[in-house]
Formats: sequence, structure tokens, C-alpha cells
Amino acid sequence: MKHHLKRQLRRLATERPYQIIAGSAAALVLVGGTGAALTATDDAPVRQENTATVAELGARLGDTAGRGEARVAVPTPSASPSASPTGSPTASPAASPSASPSAKAAAKADPDTTPKAKPKPPSSRTLDYDYQAQTTYYYCGPAAVRNALSATGIERSQDTLAVALGTTESGTNSAEDTTRVLNQQVKGDPYRTHEIPGAATSGQTKALQADVVEAISAGRAVVANVAGDATDTAGGWHSFPGGHYIAVVGYKNDGRTVRIADSADPSLPSYWVTTVDLANWMSTRGYSA
Repeated sequence: MKHHLKRQLRRLATERPYQIIAGSAAALVLVGGTGAALTATDDAPVRQENTATVAELGARLGDTAGRGEARVAVPTPSASPSASPTGSPTASPAASPSASPSAKAAAKADPDTTPKAKPKPPSSRTLDYDYQAQTTYYYCGPAAVRNALSATGIERSQDTLAVALGTTESGTNSAEDTTRVLNQQVKGDPYRTHEIPGAATSGQTKALQADVVEAISAGRAVVANVAGDATDTAGGWHSFPGGHYIAVVGYKNDGRTVRIADSADPSLPSYWVTTVDLANWMSTRGYSA
């Protein structure tokens, strides 16, 4: 009889599409409910009791399986990885504005790439140059270029420069020639020709002052093509009606006064003139700076 009931239970469990958990629960109920029947010796009562018991267990089994299916249909919530041991959600750590030293370093500007203001030039400067007086009366152009180049450590003879300038007994043509030859000798072609076609204006005088300061601050002398008369700051008078070339080798008072290296008279190799006077002295001519 035991074996017969077990087979029926297996058949019921396999015929109904219940979850294993439901069948296991029904088997426990069936075994508990039919314990008395298994001990009986009369076959008929046992079969009746078993029949009733199986029918009753069928209802119980359906009810148990239904509850089991409901439990299976709603999955049990699993613990979230971010849940705390007490079941309350654990907040993720907030990013700190100063989380790491590398973040602070990235926020700072790189001192190597931060634009820096151009240093202000000194209020006065005079270049160290090697003076020579012109060797012929028409070599003022070659002599001025030669004296200017000596301030950058370049030594050239006046004859060599006269050939490059195209100098003749009529002199050197214009500031365009001095600019061209200076750039041939100095790296980087830094020189430019600046002309003053008429009476010097205030703007042209300021431009001359800025050009002189910039060039001499960079270690380059300026070559000027002058014509006419000028008076230096010491009261000396300088007259070149047909034109003349001089080198500007220094400045003071932020460029308002400039130092002239003049090859015409070895007894007076240098003197100071105001930038305003120099600008007027170059009227109808120009300069290389």
C-alpha cells in the first residue's frame, strides 16, 4: 500500500505542471494526512480512505501549487550591491572638488604656457661699438653701416661695404640700400626702411623714437640718411646740405634723445640730438631700423 500511494503521488506530481516546490509541499501534506490509513489492515476501507484522501489532497495540492506559482511569479528581491547591511541604500560617495592633488594641478595654469608681458625696455642704453671715420669724402654711407655693424660684433671694411652699397663719388643712393646691406650681414633680416618724405609729423617722430628704442634694445644700431642742418644738445652745429649718413648707437630719456656716431669728423665722433631734431634732419630722406 505504501508503494502504491507513493506511485500515485509521483503520477500526480508529474501530470500537473506545478513547480517542484509546490509538489514537495503537497507530498508533505499527503504523507501527514494518510499516516493512519497506512497502518490499516482492511483493504476496502483503506482504498476508500485513500480515494478520499487523494481527492482531498488534489484540492490541497492545487491550492499549494497556486500559492507556489504566485511566489515563483514574483521573484524575491535580491540584495543590491549598493545596499547597506541593514537594507537601506548606501549613497555613492560624492565627488570632492579637491579629490586629488592631480585635479588641483590640472586646474592650475601651466606657468610655461601662460602668456607673459613683454619686458619694458630700459629708459636709456648705449651700444658698445667700434668707431671709424670715413676714409673718403663720399664714404659716409659705408662708414655709417660699418659703425652700426660693429655694435653687433660684425667687422667689415668700408671698401667691402661700398661695393655692396653701390657707393660712388656721388655717394650712396638711399636708405633702401643701407637696409638691404644691413640685412645681408645680420641674421633674420630685422631691418626695415622708414621714410620721411616731407616735414616730419608728430606721428613720424613718435615712430622714430619707438623704432630706435626697439632696435637698440635688441642690440642693433640704426642708420639714418640726413640732409641739411641740425644742432646737438651741447650746442654744436652740423651741416650737410648734400646729404649724409650717420649711425644711431644709443638713446636716453626713453628715446627722446639719441646718440649719434658721425664718421665725418674724427675729432667729434659722437654727440646727442633730440629725436625731434633728428626726425626733421631726415626730412625727404629716411632711415634703416
